[in-house]
Amino acid sequence: MKTLVIVESPTKAKTISRFLGSNYIIKSSFGHVRDLPKSKLSIDIEHDFAPKYIVSKDKTKVVKELKEAAKKADEVILASDEDREGEAIAWHLSEILDLKKKELKRITFHEITKYALEEAMKHPRELDMNLVDAQQARRVLDRLVGYELSPFLWRKVAKGLSAGRVQSVAVRLIVEREREIKAFNTEEYWSLEGVFSKEKNIFNAKLHSVANKKLDKMDLKNAEQVNKIIADLEKQKYTIKDLEKKQTKRNPLPPFTTSTLQQEANNALGFSAKQTMMLAQKLYEGIEIGTEGHVGLITYMRTDAVNLSEKFLNESREVIEKEFGKKYSLSAPRFYKNKNKNAQEAHEAIRPTDAFRTPKSVEPYLDRNQYRLYDLIWRRAVATQMAEAELNSVSMDVVSENDYLFRATGQTIIFEGFLKLFPEKTKENTLPELVIGDKVNCEELKPEQHFTEPPARYSDATLVKAMEEYGIGRPSTYAPTIATIESRGYVERDEKKRLAPTDIAFLVNDVLVEHFAQIVDYKFTAEMEESLDEIAEGKKQWPPVIRDFYTPFKKNLETKDKELVKKDIVEEQTEEICDKCGKPMVIKTSRYGKFLACTGYPECKNTKNIGRDGKVEEKTPEEITGEKCEKCGGDMIKKVGRFGPFMACANYPKCKNIKNIDQKIDMKCPKCGTGDIVQKRSKRGKIFFGCSKYPDCDFALWDKPTGKFCEKCKAPMITDRKGIEKCSNKECPTNAK
Repeated sequence: MKTLVIVESPTKAKTISRFLGSNYIIKSSFGHVRDLPKSKLSIDIEHDFAPKYIVSKDKTKVVKELKEAAKKADEVILASDEDREGEAIAWHLSEILDLKKKELKRITFHEITKYALEEAMKHPRELDMNLVDAQQARRVLDRLVGYELSPFLWRKVAKGLSAGRVQSVAVRLIVEREREIKAFNTEEYWSLEGVFSKEKNIFNAKLHSVANKKLDKMDLKNAEQVNKIIADLEKQKYTIKDLEKKQTKRNPLPPFTTSTLQQEANNALGFSAKQTMMLAQKLYEGIEIGTEGHVGLITYMRTDAVNLSEKFLNESREVIEKEFGKKYSLSAPRFYKNKNKNAQEAHEAIRPTDAFRTPKSVEPYLDRNQYRLYDLIWRRAVATQMAEAELNSVSMDVVSENDYLFRATGQTIIFEGFLKLFPEKTKENTLPELVIGDKVNCEELKPEQHFTEPPARYSDATLVKAMEEYGIGRPSTYAPTIATIESRGYVERDEKKRLAPTDIAFLVNDVLVEHFAQIVDYKFTAEMEESLDEIAEGKKQWPPVIRDFYTPFKKNLETKDKELVKKDIVEEQTEEICDKCGKPMVIKTSRYGKFLACTGYPECKNTKNIGRDGKVEEKTPEEITGEKCEKCGGDMIKKVGRFGPFMACANYPKCKNIKNIDQKIDMKCPKCGTGDIVQKRSKRGKIFFGCSKYPDCDFALWDKPTGKFCEKCKAPMITDRKGIEKCSNKECPTNAK
């Protein structure tokens, strides 16, 4: 008897094949086998918003192979992932392969292990059409918003723009944060710290209250106030007025969900949300581990649950007792309660599939980033089952004769507990052993000036956290949303890799907030997510949910399309006069930023760039380079664009030939030996370094080469984004994990 098992990934198929015998044929669908076509809406609005799916050209070969395999098999098992997306893939497969006539089986598992697979095989089920409907509803909603609102933006703002039910709300968050930053007024404030001593014991304490009135952060506004206090304290005597000692216990944080993993990987490792999910996907689907073969190292990475299996809890206890001793383990497992009311509690948290598989044991088989992420997941999951950390906290009040009170706080770790495995920011500060009534000397008074700071721009971590708190999107959508708004040019990364909105983001956001408030409303978006959850639970039917949204949305769209004029949206009046024709100039906003344009267009095509500082950038005179255009033979002239200098044909617009002006690095190409290494830009404007002989030589690096070569492997040395010099060869022993 032959059984066909279909999964969505070839790597997953390879891992599963280790656990199944010769009677099983394992095939991959390579993701979705059918979807809505990209070229048109393909939603039948008149018939309950029925989607019109197609098999794309790149999937025809896969579908053909799956159909042939299904015909030869006695039974078919659909084993795609356990979430809505996975259920939809299974349903599409059942439709395409006409599996209704056969004994269709659906299995799911949270980890790709022999145990999990055997358990799943024992409990096959039917397709969960509620989950399928929830996925379809999301797909239809996103298609309706994207394909109807995006063309509106093309007509009224600029070509190539996009809008989305979740992405536009994320952009709003980023834009509003940027406006908070720009509107922020910095204020000065001061603090005063005293350095006190008793015999040889020295400790610091901060001014806390004056005449029994507590000082707030902003109470000391200037140096004059602080200097007056210092003068008041001259020749004063000091006494220990109060002492408070207490023992506290700290529990470890819960195991990772999708959201918290993305946040911690961003904060601790510098990974973007997209990078984290790509790495997690590989760890989940399987890595080649020596003689073991393909092994799934972590459980499913799209989850909002904090549960851990009994098997893992038992394994963790053994590992903890072996590695750290019995005092670090628990007498009974620690369980966590999810704070997210919409969490799917039937799922598990992200954890190692085997607690005994320590990071050290798999390190030789993982690349650097895979190892770092696995190490993070392993330590966080195992730490949840370790004993509490025990700390001593001390608060000590020092008072002057004229009632100025300074407070010192100290903290020491009595017992590390879980902190031994998963350290947190626990600063130890030991205070001397003093008693109430002890006299102490003031050695120094240290005033310090401070300034209030605006809120920080969103990082991947803080944006994911905000989206989760607002109920915008779900675990599977956080990373794709951030990747989308970045690729569409709505945000750029600043020097700290935080998300800065572009000029077009402000403009598009303001248009949507003013004219399509519901689309970018936080509450409405969260309520829509809740409706999708209710569809998944079988509490709602999906067509009415879509209809309730679409009917007013479409009506408003038609009204705004008639009312709004592009000129009124994208143009801002100025007092600038065109230096070529004398007509007024206006500020326009394109996908690439703001610029000045003559109102005499198309007769006058004079434009001027506006820099990030808001100032007009005067055009540099065009410079003939001496190079001839290879297309028409005209002169090539030097121009300056948004990505710096470039060459363009002087016969524009008849000839539109352009060429990058590559900045040379003082280094010959290590691959071909004849070309020079030059700085280039990708189509998306990202800087990289490659051989001047391209396409004959394809040598390229993302990081800037130093001109030196590694002593170990002779590969070029580079300077990474953190300014650290290292070998460009990731496998080089010098790049220690």
